[in-house]
Amino acid sequence: MNGVDVGTRTARQTDPAVWNTLNDEQQKRLEGLGLTPQTAPAAKEKGKGAGAFERGITALTQYAAREGRVVVPRAHIEETPHGPVRLGTWISNTRTRRNKLTDQQREQLAALGVDWATAT
Repeated sequence: MNGVDVGTRTARQTDPAVWNTLNDEQQKRLEGLGLTPQTAPAAKEKGKGAGAFERGITALTQYAAREGRVVVPRAHIEETPHGPVRLGTWISNTRTRRNKLTDQQREQLAALGVDWATAT
């Protein structure tokens, strides 16, 4: 469509900020195609990736309960109710960035038996 991807165009047109600028006829045409304005995404606790830590903790808890340990192979992918989590990668990245963890996050890791969570 004039060099623009249809998916990109659809996403743009259904964005509430754009949708509200369309006239009634334009909105009716889009609705006739089955399109409606997008709902606003739920606000995250903090910036990008706020939910990633919680998904990682869920996956690590599940893994620890099943395996009886928190040492995870780097390539391990844990299937969770929220989808697959690259648990080995998550642990490695979390350890590398441990200085940026909140006290609560460190406590969650320590409660699961992650020894480096309490070290500074």
